[in-house]
Amino acid sequence: GTEEIYFSTFHLGVDGGIEVTASHNPIDYNGMKLVREGSRPISGDTGLRDIQYLAEQNEFPPVDSEKRGGYKKISIINDYVEHLISYINPSLFKPLKLVVNTGNGAAGHVIDALEKRFSELNIPITLIKIHHEPDGTFPNGIPNPL
Repeated sequence: GTEEIYFSTFHLGVDGGIEVTASHNPIDYNGMKLVREGSRPISGDTGLRDIQYLAEQNEFPPVDSEKRGGYKKISIINDYVEHLISYINPSLFKPLKLVVNTGNGAAGHVIDALEKRFSELNIPITLIKIHHEPDGTFPNGIPNPL
């Protein structure tokens, strides 16, 4: 989700990040959230208009293979969970049950990883998960946090 792209961009020290998202869009649309280095959002006054201009010009010179970028697939979920855990003191928790709505599964993988880490740290939190399975038809509500 959004929090993961912001965390990842900063944590990995990369130049930017892109998240494909359905948030705030009708069911049959996707959008992109773009962030710059340091996890700064890209908006009209911080580079989005420049991207629009370049796309509209559609004049992209060839790039030789030595200068071409690349990608690699990595998982930051453990680092992200440790970052989240760093905000709490595990020894202070008393038994607690929480209902967690993962938004048609969008945040399910993070909740699962947190639940596993809670168990490893003996944090007495029981998660009751609803709308946990990924479903892009959004049967439990559209992905709009507003």
